[in-house]
Amino acid sequence: MSTSPSPVLTKPEEQHSVKGMQRMFSVIAPRYDFITRTFSFGMDMSWKKRLVRELGIQPGMRVLDLACGTGDFSRLCREKGATAVGADLTIDMMRHSPDLRTPVGADAQVLPFRDGTFDAVLIGYGMRNFPDPGKALREIHRVLKPGGKLGTLDFFLPENILWRKLFLGYMHVQGAFWGLLLHGEPRIYTYIPRSLASFLTSSNYGTLLGKCGFKLAGGGRFILGAMQIHWAVRNAATPKT
Repeated sequence: MSTSPSPVLTKPEEQHSVKGMQRMFSVIAPRYDFITRTFSFGMDMSWKKRLVRELGIQPGMRVLDLACGTGDFSRLCREKGATAVGADLTIDMMRHSPDLRTPVGADAQVLPFRDGTFDAVLIGYGMRNFPDPGKALREIHRVLKPGGKLGTLDFFLPENILWRKLFLGYMHVQGAFWGLLLHGEPRIYTYIPRSLASFLTSSNYGTLLGKCGFKLAGGGRFILGAMQIHWAVRNAATPKT
């Protein structure tokens, strides 16, 4: 594993901007899958498979794999016979994927698709990184067909204050260790606990889904609620602004 220094963001607040996210994920792209498996204790793919099952992905469906990274959801959906379109803000990330057939460079807050294009949208670890989750959810609502489904997998801010502090501390140590080992820069993966610290609790996320035109249909909790999956259905009503 290389320990040569990599270009990183010097200001943490820049990591949540569009340009900041592009720059950061371009740097970590070669190690993204390894880090994803490591931070999920090796359970990442089982969670994604469950979410695909819960959404009922089947042949003939058109699915958007948003913030697709290296395309795990795209591959899982194609295995079910669906057509999958992968979209990510970071082009360099998608270049490391053997699973993306139709990659699209796209900002989740301004999607380059027509209204009602997709039967389902899947997002793995992306909602937490969107500068404005509400704006992204309203765009997802727009590109989904009426009755279309949204599935998300992400870290969530634990409701329990003690567990929240312990988990964020653990994530910071873990991120610093792997950042130093893989890139020679301990800060590069500590963006994960930083982004989580300013993210939503699961209950707040459910409220946001409702405001953005979705009906929460179910979910699953892992790591004492620090990691969760949610699936929701697009309402016909126009989202609240």
